[in-house]
Amino acid sequence: MAKRPIDAASLVLVRRVAGECQVLMGRRAPGHRFLPDVYVFPGGRVDRGDHRVVAGAALRESTHRALSDVCSRARAHALAVAAVRETWEETGLVLGVLRDNGLRPALERLDYIARAITPRDFPIRFHARFFMADAAYAGGALRGNGELLDLGWRPLAACLALPVADITEFVLGEVGRRIDAAPAATAVPVFSYRGGRVTVR
Repeated sequence: MAKRPIDAASLVLVRRVAGECQVLMGRRAPGHRFLPDVYVFPGGRVDRGDHRVVAGAALRESTHRALSDVCSRARAHALAVAAVRETWEETGLVLGVLRDNGLRPALERLDYIARAITPRDFPIRFHARFFMADAAYAGGALRGNGELLDLGWRPLAACLALPVADITEFVLGEVGRRIDAAPAATAVPVFSYRGGRVTVR
């Protein structure tokens, strides 16, 4: 019997340098059970506490609606919080403010760009949502906590040349497609597997 996927979220931070789009990525340590030694965006599973976090600013209504098409509004909030929290923990960059050692995420800065479900035969399965945000809104200094190695900003084309999972390659393509588009200009794709083959709907 296939394991139920765990809710997870990632944040794709983007910036422009001399007109070139750059993305923040790091390599998962070789000891990780899930996708060792491949490059990923900051992110991870939703914690119970993410539901209780008070945001500095809530998700835009259009983003909330897109997420709530397949989950409750409470879960949509927790997913967005998880993306920002994991990014802060893994990179030191804060999309929001830190107050009394707690994070108050600026969720209104997030665009929801993709959803993915890992294959049924994987021993560890995730139901991941991918968000994108302009790095200009993120404070703090870039510093890894050891979870992501070789953490740094890379041009979009260079990211595609790294060892990445197929879903990461797909999301990078979405970033390239959306970088100059209005947030609501394109639908949110779902990346999954059926009969061992990738499907996108």
